[in-house]
Amino acid sequence: MNIFRLFGDLAHLASIFILIQKIQKTRSCRGISFKTQALYALVFMTRYVDLLFRWVSVYNFVMKLFFISSSCYILYLMKYRFRPTHDPSIDTFKIEYLLGPSFFLSLIFNYAFEPTEILWTFSIYLESVAIFPQLFMLQRTGEAETITTHYLAALGLYRALYLPNWIYRYFTEDVVDPIAVTAGLVQTGLYLDFFYVYFTKVLHGQKFELPA
Repeated sequence: MNIFRLFGDLAHLASIFILIQKIQKTRSCRGISFKTQALYALVFMTRYVDLLFRWVSVYNFVMKLFFISSSCYILYLMKYRFRPTHDPSIDTFKIEYLLGPSFFLSLIFNYAFEPTEILWTFSIYLESVAIFPQLFMLQRTGEAETITTHYLAALGLYRALYLPNWIYRYFTEDVVDPIAVTAGLVQTGLYLDFFYVYFTKVLHGQKFELPA
């Protein structure tokens, strides 16, 4: 554990708390992609199957359990409690275009052809593109509530902070994880347009609107 990893985890936690607060406070899922949330739930459940047979630390156990349970709770809020506020007509990105390639890549590019390793690799690839349906919704609507943009910013910051984490681990531990680094770079790159609008508009008190 290093400071970049710690702050990355804290940013990830913040993104989840912001999202849950947004849904509960506004009593609405408007502007949130159910498909992206479902993909994140799948990411956590396939990545953390080792909870069933391996103990690392209390911190590790609590964080993994939180990510799985919170993602399932968000799905519950969107699917049942506040279902009338979700508009599937604009949440139309075909997730099979993400699931298929992620699974295919996990079968080819992995560190060991074992079930748990393939599931972990699949989760890494899938997480790198899981934000696509949400960004697709933003592209279709052209705007978003401020609290939703804060959620996306915290989520993007979480991944961005993992970049210096990998650099730090390379120089201090001589550890390189090509799969995680490549997927992380892809995921961070997907946020570049969003961050440009977020920093130039939202942080200056303006409404988030994508350029026409």
